[in-house]
Amino acid sequence: MAESGRAITIGVGFQRGVARASLESAIDAALGPLGAIEVRALASLEHKCAEPALRALAAARGWPLLGLAAAQLAEIEVPNGSARVANAVATPSVAEAAALYAAGGTRLLLPRQIYRDPASKAITLAIAASTD
Repeated sequence: MAESGRAITIGVGFQRGVARASLESAIDAALGPLGAIEVRALASLEHKCAEPALRALAAARGWPLLGLAAAQLAEIEVPNGSARVANAVATPSVAEAAALYAAGGTRLLLPRQIYRDPASKAITLAIAASTD
């Protein structure tokens, strides 16, 4: 669990067209057990950062949004890489790798968790402790 006021980054991957409310619900569920935290950034693949739901969520919460290239994410060692994800987006991890890259660290507070929205679209989240 995170200590009070701990700085974190959230890595997020999701299927195209997911609703903002679904992203918010998944993120709130993931953050709940961590207690008092400070979100330093939301991070994902570059093209995901153009999705309206993610942009709106980041803006509403005042969280910086960091878009990363698949090649950047592929360089990050993660505990739960996926060959299926690698075939789809050229990196074995989006959420875990994005969280770790944006945090500048190697410590996941929440490894990859998969949530489903009411339309069965997948939302994948991971949370890393920020090093600064």
